[in-house]
Amino acid sequence: MANSLVSIQIIPNAPVGKDTYTMVDDAIAEIDTAHVKYQVNPLETTMEGDLSQLLKVIEKMNSRMVKAGADNVISQIKILHQPKGVTMDSLNEKYR
Repeated sequence: MANSLVSIQIIPNAPVGKDTYTMVDDAIAEIDTAHVKYQVNPLETTMEGDLSQLLKVIEKMNSRMVKAGADNVISQIKILHQPKGVTMDSLNEKYR
């Protein structure tokens, strides 16, 4: 069972004229490659899984932004770590 939820807003700082939306799409593709449950929202993406695995995904996302041409990357991260287990559904089921 997942022990963490991690939300990330990744903001690549790219040279003028470089499409940052494509870079963000690449970051989301990195999450997809990791085969973790995730949900894309308007301002951030939330992942569900083991905390150490999710932190590795964030590292890969940042590296991918640089490889795609970003000069630097800001990652705003929120973490809920609950060793006994937590899911996105358990936190928002009353709103669905």
